Amino acid sequence: MKTALTIAGSDCSGGAGIQADIKTMTAYGVYAMSAITALTVQNTTGVTAIMEVTPEFLGKQLDSIFTDIYPDAVKIGMVASSELIETISDRLEFYHAKNIVVDPVMISTSGSKLIQDDAMETLKNRLFRHAVLLTPNIPEASVLSGVSIENETDMIKAAEIISNEYGCAVLCKGGHNINDANDLLFQNHEHRWFIGERIDNPNTHGTGCTLSSAIASGLAKGLNLETSVRLAKDYISGALKAMLDLGKGSGPLNHAWNFYKE
Repeated sequence: MKTALTIAGSDCSGGAGIQADIKTMTAYGVYAMSAITALTVQNTTGVTAIMEVTPEFLGKQLDSIFTDIYPDAVKIGMVASSELIETISDRLEFYHAKNIVVDPVMISTSGSKLIQDDAMETLKNRLFRHAVLLTPNIPEASVLSGVSIENETDMIKAAEIISNEYGCAVLCKGGHNINDANDLLFQNHEHRWFIGERIDNPNTHGTGCTLSSAIASGLAKGLNLETSVRLAKDYISGALKAMLDLGKGSGPLNHAWNFYKE
């Protein structure tokens, strides 16, 4: 069995973060492991508190994983401080980690800020260079590129800037009133659109976490990047079509939609 590691924050309500990542990896038939960067107090209505682990404790988690069950792919999500980012970067380099997908988590689906201001530069300077793929949404891509994204042409421009700057592929996720559900993959100086079906479901908590974990799972299984992205979008569509409706806010996806039907 192939293996994948998620390095991210914990969502006690189970819809995003490492909980979403582990569910997704399991649905993909990949053995999931986790290194927790922070505990969050959150539910479908928002994030109310964050308690980070220490850099030393995070480092020990990563040492424990890499020296025993080496991951075939790594997904990195919420990392809120510079010290934690530096720890992750050091450990990834030391263990020659491969197939690294970085979801540059800055803002939650509910609009809560999830990263400290001073950590942004560290994220760009220390972590992005390890990635084979970055998966920013429209607001994140705008911040990273300096481009005000108003249309699909702007998406291409922003993705190209980010890809050239950090030397990796970029999946600029659609939505946010730019298009229905179309994502743009930019790699090797070329771009490709992945056309997505617009699904009328307000419950989208954890979609970014789920997508990046699905892509990492595909890479862990030896699939190329384009195939991994295509299958990940199919998985997300199925999870949204299941129309799970939990909580009082933006609810979670049904990560087990392909296991059973109610």
